[in-house]
Amino acid sequence: MDNNDLLIRLRYALDIKNNDMVEIFKLGGIEFSKEDVLKVLTKTPEDEDLKGKEDHIPLDNEAFESFLNGLIVHKRGKQEPKPGQPAQPPLSNESSNNLLLKKVKIALQLTSDDMLDILKLAGVTVTKGEMGGILRKQGHKNYSICGDRYARNFLKGLAIKYRK
Repeated sequence: MDNNDLLIRLRYALDIKNNDMVEIFKLGGIEFSKEDVLKVLTKTPEDEDLKGKEDHIPLDNEAFESFLNGLIVHKRGKQEPKPGQPAQPPLSNESSNNLLLKKVKIALQLTSDDMLDILKLAGVTVTKGEMGGILRKQGHKNYSICGDRYARNFLKGLAIKYRK
């Protein structure tokens, strides 16, 4: 799954409107118009002949992480940096799936047990150890990369929980 697909699924799961998408991107430090957001929210063309011909804006890792940072600010409010701390956190080079789980966990104030319950709603059983490995900082000895299956099912579980 690419970043556009993750964003489309996250938007659906949390029922985020187009105007809110523009605001969240702005909170994350990226200026997108409503038309640009609609172009980002189109699926990536699979056919090589169609690439570049459609109105589609591919979302790179930096823009995706900026959106997730904006989502945190949108849901929880702006946090003032502590003395000696940078105003804007440095962008990470992590897998998009790991970033998605970590940042959504922060934005929605979820505990690890909440995340396990959300995955269970989608029909996936994950141990606390596996979840802990996914949520670890990259470079930690127990860090594990989150596969597309977990990310897809996490977003599916979010949709089940938040779109009742």
